[in-house]
Amino acid sequence: MTLDSYRSHVRPIIHPFVRLCIAIRLTPDRCTIVSFIGAILAGIAFYYGHIIPGVLFILVNAVFDALDGSIARELASEGPKGDFLDHTLDRYADIFIICGIFAGPLCPWWIGVFGLTGVIMASYIGTQAQAIGVGRIYGGILGRADRLVLLMAVGIIEVLIPQGAYGFSFFAWLLLVFGILGHFTAIQRFWSVWKQLS
Repeated sequence: MTLDSYRSHVRPIIHPFVRLCIAIRLTPDRCTIVSFIGAILAGIAFYYGHIIPGVLFILVNAVFDALDGSIARELASEGPKGDFLDHTLDRYADIFIICGIFAGPLCPWWIGVFGLTGVIMASYIGTQAQAIGVGRIYGGILGRADRLVLLMAVGIIEVLIPQGAYGFSFFAWLLLVFGILGHFTAIQRFWSVWKQLS
């Protein structure tokens, strides 16, 4: 079970912010773009080893990523164009954040690449299920919301305990977990879709 499966429970909490965004004419697509900019800035911050700004920019990414769909539903403006933009920029956001971590001083590159492939494949299977008509798959052990929360939590731990553990930074350990659980999630989602297609 992932945090993505609790989206319906979060909607009442963020509803006042949705109304505020609508009042200031912040459209779903603009929220998607602000979310993406947050991810780019997080990646840049991590690349230079600036962890706290990176965590704050991930928070921006997460908040506006949650708002875009909620605003679209509130305005009854959901459609394939906005959905396509959201899914595309979410993947690039994942790439910017994770590459920023392993291209800089926070994680060995080979662990980072393993983590990135796990994240991309888990997300790909979820959206590919939608593309073939099964519906968007959020199931599995590691979803995007989980990853963002873990990145923020580990960022704070990294600042408090900069020496890491067993020769690696906490970010390195996290991306190793992303790789393992990401590929496991991809397999879970693949099997779920495969059974529905049988």
